[in-house]
Amino acid sequence: MDRLSNTVRPYAWGSTTAIPALLGIAPTGEPQAEMWLGAHPGAPSRITRTTASGETELALTEAIEADPEGELGTATVARFGPRLPFLLKLLAAGAPLSLQVHPNLDQAREGYADEEARGVPADAPHRTYKDANHKPELICALTPFDGLCGFRRPTEAADAMEAMGVDSLKPYVDLLRAHPEEAALREVLTAILTADPAEMADTVAEAAAAAERLGGAHAPYARIAHNYPGDPGVLAAMLLNYVQLQPGEALFLGAGVPHAYLDGLGVEIMANSDNVLRCGLTPKHIDVPELLRIVRFEATEPGVLRPEAAPSGEERYETPVDEFTLSRYTLASGAAPTGLTAPTPQILLCTAGSVTVGELALGPGESAYVPAGETVEAAGAGTLFRATVAA
Repeated sequence: MDRLSNTVRPYAWGSTTAIPALLGIAPTGEPQAEMWLGAHPGAPSRITRTTASGETELALTEAIEADPEGELGTATVARFGPRLPFLLKLLAAGAPLSLQVHPNLDQAREGYADEEARGVPADAPHRTYKDANHKPELICALTPFDGLCGFRRPTEAADAMEAMGVDSLKPYVDLLRAHPEEAALREVLTAILTADPAEMADTVAEAAAAAERLGGAHAPYARIAHNYPGDPGVLAAMLLNYVQLQPGEALFLGAGVPHAYLDGLGVEIMANSDNVLRCGLTPKHIDVPELLRIVRFEATEPGVLRPEAAPSGEERYETPVDEFTLSRYTLASGAAPTGLTAPTPQILLCTAGSVTVGELALGPGESAYVPAGETVEAAGAGTLFRATVAA
């Protein structure tokens, strides 16, 4: 078992205070958006191992590459190859993230193969597929957490747009009311993303002013527009369900589901992939034809998840994917230690109180990596999240 040293990513949308407050350190004034825990090549966690030459610091990726089966277990390597199949994060949104969608596994493999065959450079700004993997993800709120998730009913979106009293929104309102659900959502999103940029900027400005004036259910769109003035994604966001999570509640984002996080601190886990197709609220490239191929144009309920409790004290967030599972443990002072031994690799993250994992004492924001099969128990008084591979 190893204590993890993790990288915090300073994306512009990040909160300046949420992660420092959890860690008990002074904020720097700069955004601190995501703390990455795992073996993603872009920012792998670091560990310290004892070798013949003494204490050596190395990236978790290096430890896994040196002994994949020893670190991950034979079954994990057989299913996913010699890599940790998930990435765990602390995510702190101080402003809305980009509106985005993730491909399913077949779409990712096809898209990646196509761009490789066409010789699109891996670092090209118009490159869509960074790898051949899908990216299902789950976000669990640590504080009240706002987001957008999945299309709402076209008639609901039409009502929200019509209430703004903006003449240039009327064609979208008419489309949303005149067509079957799938066609309505597809046509309106396509129209929004392919409209003349200057005309769209004027429409978004009028819609933003109306949302500010109306308040209430329109307030989130005014906030989004404040951060992304003139961005067509402001109107695309009005097609989606607005969701407010309370601490402990979670959202699962499967393939083809448009979503964006708006505000709050949470624990996020995902398949270890960089495949993101953006559809607004960003200056980055939007591949409209590919996006329209990937998006699931159907109205869905956001499906807030609550953990399912087991006699062992584990509270698990059930998802339909194999790459990861996320569980929460609420440990009480003086209680018997909780066994966490598993045949799969684990990352353990303390988010409140003080817990002991093996010989490691963890406070809020501190974490540990446990190789597959290693015996481990947790005790103390606090909250511990466990990320591992689904059995």
